[in-house]
Amino acid sequence: MGQTPAQKAAQAARGQQPKKRPGKAQREAIKQAQTAKKAGGRMPAAKKTAAKKAVPLPRGSVRAAYPGTCPACFKDYDKGTVITKVGETWGHPVCAPRQLSAAEREFARNKARIESGEAFRSRKPSDWRRGASVSSTRPAG
Repeated sequence: MGQTPAQKAAQAARGQQPKKRPGKAQREAIKQAQTAKKAGGRMPAAKKTAAKKAVPLPRGSVRAAYPGTCPACFKDYDKGTVITKVGETWGHPVCAPRQLSAAEREFARNKARIESGEAFRSRKPSDWRRGASVSSTRPAG
């Protein structure tokens, strides 16, 4: 039976909130928990693979088909762990050297040119005359 607005206000004043129906995501989580409880605390195999595929992997990463050891930190990883190429073998994604973005590569290239002296304009002789405008330059010769 419904409540009048006055009854709802009285409940709110006492600190009681009206019961709300859980959202769709919450209902599905409750249903999965009940199903897992019936299955002896384990999730069915079909749902396990669906859960793994639902989370996208970082680019260039895979799930380990068998256990192994990371070549960078020498720690073991289990089957199903997310791994990526580290040198010639496979290891943890955090152990792999970070790839520079295009902007970072260009910045490093320009910095190297400046530090080598290749990019300085002051290396070539100026053809400007002191006190004259830019258009009135000395003839090249």
